[in-house]
Amino acid sequence: MRKILLIKTSSLGDVVHNFPAVSDIRRNFPDAVIDWVVEEAYLPLVALHPGVRRGIPVAIRRWRRRPLRFATWTEIGKLRQTFKHDHYDAVIDTQGLIKSALLAAAAQGRRHGFDAASAREPIAARFYDVCHHIARGQHAVVRNRELAARALGYRCGEAVDYGLRNGASHINKTRERRIVLLHSTSRANKHWPEDRWAELGKLIEAAGAGVVLPWGSRNERLRSERIASSLRHAQIPGVLSMQAVAALLEQCNGVAGLDTGLTHLAAALETPVAAIYCATNPGLTGVYGARRARNLGGPGRAPQARQVFEALQTCGAL
Repeated sequence: MRKILLIKTSSLGDVVHNFPAVSDIRRNFPDAVIDWVVEEAYLPLVALHPGVRRGIPVAIRRWRRRPLRFATWTEIGKLRQTFKHDHYDAVIDTQGLIKSALLAAAAQGRRHGFDAASAREPIAARFYDVCHHIARGQHAVVRNRELAARALGYRCGEAVDYGLRNGASHINKTRERRIVLLHSTSRANKHWPEDRWAELGKLIEAAGAGVVLPWGSRNERLRSERIASSLRHAQIPGVLSMQAVAALLEQCNGVAGLDTGLTHLAAALETPVAAIYCATNPGLTGVYGARRARNLGGPGRAPQARQVFEALQTCGAL
């Protein structure tokens, strides 16, 4: 029985892009024990994949903000004890950053990662026992899968399987068709104009479906309210946990979303998705391997509302 430790701590989209590698490992080694080091916020997300035995939480973002607090060093000490408890046949860092490489170095086992030419931060390669050249310029899902395959000595198949089991798949879709609009993202240049969101919402309502506008911060809630003010019956839910967001994305009829982790999660849950790109290249980080998802736009080529609506129709959301 092989014991494997995966390291991919963040962000949400990066975590989602790592799921196919878990499915590949499980397919090639059905009895493998797979643990995963991940930021504490995404621990519930990792639990959605039945192939993962245990998520090991880290809080690097919080530790950086409070480096001198006693609680920070206590948590780091507990993490070290966790690493000492298990010896792994392979430790695979699919993130390729200094922070993830340091975590790999703290674990027990043969450490695999990207070489200096293919890691996101070249110095990370110094912390691995085995470095693999995985060509840049490929989609993140492809790079993650290929690194795991080379580390463990198997060939990747063509099919992409995210393998998520959220537990909501047995629930029938609601009678009223609902389309979730994910209008928030981490960078200003990734945003889509609010008037286009409102236009898309009107097209969705005219097609007989409802609109849901989730949010995660005060500014995002205000944006939801502004978009909703142009629509007839848009729903604005309260603050949702990661589990609740996953359930919403799985149970709705479709999602239109920006280049954000939740859009990738919706596609991984096999929900029809129209992904909107305004500043980033979907060839590198777009929704990938999901049969009912479409990428629209690109740097300087933001799609029109009608294009997004037609993509939702093509995917089967409407």
